[in-house]
Amino acid sequence: MTEAQIIGKFAENKSAEYLISIGWIIIARNILNEFGELDIIAIDKKLNELVIIEVRARTLGKIISPLESIGPRKLRTLIRSARLFIEENGWGGFWRVDVIGITFKDKIKISELENNNNWTLEHVRNITEGLNIFS
Repeated sequence: MTEAQIIGKFAENKSAEYLISIGWIIIARNILNEFGELDIIAIDKKLNELVIIEVRARTLGKIISPLESIGPRKLRTLIRSARLFIEENGWGGFWRVDVIGITFKDKIKISELENNNNWTLEHVRNITEGLNIFS
């Protein structure tokens, strides 16, 4: 695995742990389809919504934050991938796309990653709110 893949896997694992801690059910991870990859798919039990979670990781001081790194092209890819997953799996309820950003405060040392608590997690819900994703 490359350094970026190791960091990405760490961020996805921490994101999944967080989602479980707030009572969500993880139903799938790293789903690939013809449109792209979905990092985490979960059920928000309070709202009974299917949630597609995009996980982003960056080091503090980079030009853009993890949350700002999702541009229009990535957003279209997420929506297309999500629609295909929903169609293939027969989900008939509400769904949305969230993003979790993991920001490392210092340069990341891969050898110390698992013992590193020098990061923050930010969860932004419904990043497609206000967009007509159903057309």
